[in-house]
Amino acid sequence: MMKQILEAARAVDVVLETDVLVVGSGPGGLAAALAAARAGARTALIDRNGCFGGNITQVGVEGFAWYRHEQTIDCEGIGIEFEARAKAMGAAMPEPQSLSHALDAEMFKWVADVLVEEAGVKPLLHRLCVAPILEGGVIRGVITESKAGREAILARRVIDATGDADIATRAGAPVHKTPREKMMAASVMFSMSGVSKQRFIEAVKADPQTYADWSGNGEWDYETTGKEDKLFSPFLRKPFQKALDAGIIPPYLKTIAGTWGTVTDQGDLTYLNLVHVPEIDGTDPNDLTTGEIRGRREAIYAMEALRKFMPGCEDAKLRNFGMTLGIRDTRKIDALYNLTGADVRGQARFDDAIGIFPEFIDGYGVLILPTTGRYWHVPYRALVPKGVGNLLVAGRCIGGDNISHASARNMMCCAVSGQGAGVAAAVSLRRDEAFDRLDVDAVQKELARQGVRFR
Repeated sequence: MMKQILEAARAVDVVLETDVLVVGSGPGGLAAALAAARAGARTALIDRNGCFGGNITQVGVEGFAWYRHEQTIDCEGIGIEFEARAKAMGAAMPEPQSLSHALDAEMFKWVADVLVEEAGVKPLLHRLCVAPILEGGVIRGVITESKAGREAILARRVIDATGDADIATRAGAPVHKTPREKMMAASVMFSMSGVSKQRFIEAVKADPQTYADWSGNGEWDYETTGKEDKLFSPFLRKPFQKALDAGIIPPYLKTIAGTWGTVTDQGDLTYLNLVHVPEIDGTDPNDLTTGEIRGRREAIYAMEALRKFMPGCEDAKLRNFGMTLGIRDTRKIDALYNLTGADVRGQARFDDAIGIFPEFIDGYGVLILPTTGRYWHVPYRALVPKGVGNLLVAGRCIGGDNISHASARNMMCCAVSGQGAGVAAAVSLRRDEAFDRLDVDAVQKELARQGVRFR
């Protein structure tokens, strides 16, 4: 049995009372806060770090809609607004494999600040939520820790956008988690500077890679529908194979491979998604520590391989690592409705839809790109956890199985569920209705007013 201590009881100051509190500011949380505020609710947004944006700004995943092709029927709403505002504010560049723009991770920190300020959302950075405040199975707010110590924030509705269902779990909602050995690998994102764009692009054009090239080393073996196989992909493996043969990369490390995002005229090669660390549980701080340290070491190997064997990278150096690991897969709630792989692969339609998302699946050995106009409905019920009142979730921890998660976890879909959660929270307050009995027609009416497509 683990040794324990008893903490002394303490009185905690209530520093804020609000209508809607969103915990976590990734694409799901940021969208939820903006949507709730635009629907008329007093809204506050908490993040443990010093910027909003989560996976975009803190991890450095800039390919926000890299699935988009000519025949894609995409979602509409705040996620698309992220991309459009980033373009308008000089915080995006054309993405090489799709009809989309990659978001500049650093500049998007400013974009997010502007969006939050414009919507009248109360920003609460540098606060870590450590416990929910519960009364009779109903959440009333959260306890945070910061440089100011322990504080309480009360809210009439709470949205868990932590990605890991942290608030839902600690409030006692039932959740499930993929076994560690089957979790999708964690990523260490990084960017390089000092790259010759001309020589790099010439090398890519001389040996263009496709999605069929993803398969071949175990980790990157994907089932596709076949229509993806001939499409261009900004994929890199050959420099790392050469580095293995040359002894630059240790012989045990055969999984370095992946994609690049953009290369600028100034010589920045960004969004390098090359390092994937398996069996990292993002809810275990020991695993996170291992993943961060191991991932940075492997990224150094990857950079050395690029300098030696990728034209244009001879004089390049590290520009930055992401602020934290990119976690794809931890807890999911047991929701009023749990999505299935058949739903996302079979164009599921739901009466309680709060948005749509293309038939885009990336994970658990499946890659399907939405090139034929297929899409599925995101149901409101997948956002509602069982067993806890006044709580919704948004983002990658909504209810579902592994294959549905491989679609719903993607950042644009997180924004879809986030906007739905934010609107639902505001409407539930306006109508004085519990989340599990909420009039979804009223939610859909407000979503339509906000420009969301849900049919």
